[in-house]
Parts: sequence; C-alpha cells; structure tokens
Amino acid sequence: MTSSFKLISASRAGLAGFAILAFYIVMTIIGPILRPLDTIPKPHKMYLPPSWEHPLGTDNEGRDILSEVVCGASSVLYVAFLAAATTVLIATLLGSLAGFKGGIIDSCMMSIVDILLTIPQFPLMAILSGIMRLDDSSLALLIGLLSWPALARAIRSQVLSLKERDFIEAAKALGLGAGHIVLVELMPNLMPYVAVNFAFAMISAVYTQVGLVFLGLVPFRSYNWGVMINLAWVRGAIYYRNSVYYILSPIMAIVGFELGAIMLARGLELLFNPRLRE
Repeated sequence: MTSSFKLISASRAGLAGFAILAFYIVMTIIGPILRPLDTIPKPHKMYLPPSWEHPLGTDNEGRDILSEVVCGASSVLYVAFLAAATTVLIATLLGSLAGFKGGIIDSCMMSIVDILLTIPQFPLMAILSGIMRLDDSSLALLIGLLSWPALARAIRSQVLSLKERDFIEAAKALGLGAGHIVLVELMPNLMPYVAVNFAFAMISAVYTQVGLVFLGLVPFRSYNWGVMINLAWVRGAIYYRNSVYYILSPIMAIVGFELGAIMLARGLELLFNPRLRE
C-alpha cells in the first residue's frame, strides 16, 4: 500500500487526483454533520451573494447552497461507484471469457455486444427510468448493466493479445485450468486497463445520473447535484442576475469530481505500467 501510494504521488496529476477524490469522500462522510442540509425557506434571503454565513450564497428560497452541495454529494458518489463497479465487473468477466475461450463462445458473445452497442444508451436509460421507479441502487445497476459492452470488447482485445504470450503458453503446457489462467495469470496484467476504465466509468455514471435527474426522469428521492440543477432550471433561476452561484455550484462540484477521477487515472497508469515509470 505504501509503495503504491509513492508511485501515485510520483505523478503530480495522480497525487492531485487522489487528493481531490479523498476530499470528496471526506466531505460525503463528515460534511452533512458539519453542514446539515438547510431545509427552512427564508424568502428574505433569496439569492444572496457569498458571505461568511453562506460561503456559496443562497438559493431561490434563501437556503444555504453549500449545505445542498455537501449533502448532495453522497447520492452522486454512491451511484458513480456502484455503476462503475457493475460495469467493470461484467465487462471484465465476459470480455476475458470471450477472449480466452474463443470459438463459438467468442462469436456469440461478441454478436450480443455488437447488437447492444447499436442501441443508444442514454435514450434507452431515459425510457427505462421513466417507466421504472428507480432509487439510487437500482439506477446505478441499470447504468452498469447498459454500459459494459464497449469495455468488454476492449478487454477481449487485451486478452487476445495476452494469451499469445509465453507465460500463458507455459501455464497451458503445465495443465493449469482455465480458471487459474484467467484469474491468476491474465487478471494481474489486465488490472492497469481495468483500473483506468473504472475511473472513466465513474465519470460516465455521473453524467448519466445528473442528466436523468435534470430531465426529471428519476424520482427526487434524495437531494443531489442533479436535483439542484433541475430545480434551478424549473424555478427560473436563469432569469435572476444574482442566481449565478446557485446554478454554477452543483456544476462546479461535478467538474471537480470528474477532474479528480481523470487525474487519478493518470496516476494509476503510472502505478500499473512499468514502461511509464521508466
């Protein structure tokens, strides 16, 4: 663990990304305790500029924007992590199986992947979200279940390249089973690609969740950044000169999280790729 952190910290971008994501995680855990969600309307404080009392100003009902940003982080991060984990798990298992087994299994699985790739993901998610009453967990699983095909095809390509290597041929000559070869021999070599794509899958999940919430296709079961953007739009915040902090605060929170994920991905590349360290 210590050596891994040293390798990530060797990259300024990786260290910065790690620090940003750590900040978001800490904010999610202790932020609501230090800055509870402000739910009391105060019309006389509508759209106040930033101050010591309200560092990000107030919204259209005079509520503290900082508390809304802090308390809205947990839902977004939870969906991002669970959706990315689902995407990477399915893609890694099916992509590895198709690449290693080959033959009819590979052909059938890649035919299914090709069909799924022709379906526009976001419109399909919008339709399913409008039909189903989704909570955070089911939304994350839906995003993950619809986002794996492209990554599965990429991982299959990686496995097709790796299985021609000498150490795989040696494992086959020793009579080691397919499970051992895939889990022990192939997976460690796939980890750099999987780790980086996990970060990008989180970014994609955030975009999808916020987009669906903004369009009103997901019930407002919890307060999050997508809900803030939706309410700002529906309640006409764009027509008020002093509402810029209310509109930009959730957007900048999303940008900060995605910037941290991208920069951490660069650090993970350095961690897992010896050629970059050289």
